[in-house]
Amino acid sequence: MKFVEDGMESPSPYHYALTAFLLCFIINLVFSGQAVESPEYTLIHQQSDFEIRLYKDISWISAPVVQATSFQRSTKAGFHRLYQYIHGANLNSTQLAMTAPVLTTITEAPHGSSFSVKMSLPAYYEGTPPEPNSELDLQLEKWRAKCIAIRKFSGFARDDNISEEVEALGTSLNEHWNGTLENESSYTIAQYNASNHLSGRLNEVWMAVSGCADGCSSHGHDQGKY
Repeated sequence: MKFVEDGMESPSPYHYALTAFLLCFIINLVFSGQAVESPEYTLIHQQSDFEIRLYKDISWISAPVVQATSFQRSTKAGFHRLYQYIHGANLNSTQLAMTAPVLTTITEAPHGSSFSVKMSLPAYYEGTPPEPNSELDLQLEKWRAKCIAIRKFSGFARDDNISEEVEALGTSLNEHWNGTLENESSYTIAQYNASNHLSGRLNEVWMAVSGCADGCSSHGHDQGKY
C-alpha cells in the first residue's frame, strides 16, 4: 500500500474507504444499549494522573502495518484488515463481535517506527479463533497476565498529541512508581469512542511495567501467524 504525503496529491479513493471502515467500526463502540466486551483487569494502583492495571490473559488478533509513517495512517490501514476478519474474511466465514478498545502499538527504532493494530478476541473465541484469510496477514497474539501503566486523555488521538501524553506518563512513573518499563521504546494508544462523539472522549496510553504483582515482571506475550 502506498501513501502519498499531504500536499503532493489529493487522497485516493482507497484512503477514503479506509476512513469509512474505521468510522463504521468506532461508531459501533458507542455504549447505546449494547455492551461491548473489553479485556478484564484488576486495578492495582491509582494516582490522579495514571493508574496501574493487572490484565488477565488476553488473546488479540493483530495486524502489523508496514510502510506506514504515522499513527493515524497505521491505525486506519491495520483496522481495515481487522474489520474484514471479524466480518467473515476467515476460513469459517464467521462473524465475530466487535470489542473495545482498538489498540495501536508503536515501537520506535533507529531505522524507523513499526506499528501494529489489534483488537481483543471475544472470550468465546480465545481458545480456537477462526483462522483469517491468508491475504490479511494477521497474527494471533497471546498475552499472559500483564501489568499495564495507563494514562487517560480526552479529545481525538492524533499524531500531533500522542507523544506529549506518552512523555507525561513516563514522567509520572519516574516520580511515583517503583517498577520499571518492560520496553522503553514501545507504547500503545487505546481508543474507545465513536468518531462523532465530540465531548467526553476517552483515550489511553498503555505501557507495560513490572512491579505491580508477584511474578508480573516475568510475564510477556506469545505471537505468531496462523
